[in-house]
Amino acid sequence: MPVDKIIENQPLTDVEISDETLAESGFHWRGRDGVHVLVCTMLDTLGFTNGFSTRLGGVSPFPANSLNLAGFHEDSSDNIYENRRRFLAALGYDCELATAWQVHGDTVKIAASADDAAASEDRADAIVSDLEGILVGVKTADCVPVLLADPTTGAYAAVHAGWRGTVQSIASKAVRAMKEHYGTQPADLVSAIGPGASRMRYEVGPEVVSAFAETFSVSEAFFTPTRDGHALIDLRSANHRQLLDCGLRAENIYSAPFCTMGRTDLFFSYRIEKNKYGKTGRLLSVIGRP
Repeated sequence: MPVDKIIENQPLTDVEISDETLAESGFHWRGRDGVHVLVCTMLDTLGFTNGFSTRLGGVSPFPANSLNLAGFHEDSSDNIYENRRRFLAALGYDCELATAWQVHGDTVKIAASADDAAASEDRADAIVSDLEGILVGVKTADCVPVLLADPTTGAYAAVHAGWRGTVQSIASKAVRAMKEHYGTQPADLVSAIGPGASRMRYEVGPEVVSAFAETFSVSEAFFTPTRDGHALIDLRSANHRQLLDCGLRAENIYSAPFCTMGRTDLFFSYRIEKNKYGKTGRLLSVIGRP
């Protein structure tokens, strides 16, 4: 059964995503015991376990049965650790999870050892590794998650790209770190861009429009003007452009066809839910090698 059909009496706020459309985009669903994970098919085929979580099948009250995977100040540690256990079980991966304290910056953490992987309080918005037996992960709730994998060297990365990180070229810097530390050739990389706020709904103000104009020579391509000084932004396209500019091949970049703001039946959305409920859960996007 497609995940779109799982929640009854919940209107689909964007165009319904069929299994065929999902497959054409390069993704498929994996699930277990009510937990559903979006997987990039090519990364999976190349031997990289990967997944973008949904909000389904957990124990957190966001509302009931939500799979909140981060945010200890808004949820109990027992809930979050149980949700992570369920998420990893759905992936079929019994391993260590390597995360970082995300600060909307441009720091790239290199997880070169088990100790590095375990240091979850490090400040960084991208994690790069080539270790076996761990999953590197980033937390989002509208920001864009980007996964990278090098089938030649075995290196991989997870990137958290909000608008600040995108302006600071966090995805490009993750690619650069893979090249410097592991000898990655960007043309060999395969990338999956996960669910995030889309151009249909994510409005920003003049400070964001101005910051993008300073970073991207084609910044106007990422905006649809709305009211004076404001515009809808396409963060996923901006990160796609960064990856192309660093040398990735277009055919090796896969983008999930979901908007977190439009599909709050499936995903957490900070911009939608924080205003309504004062809190929201966090999604987790992971990649690694068995």
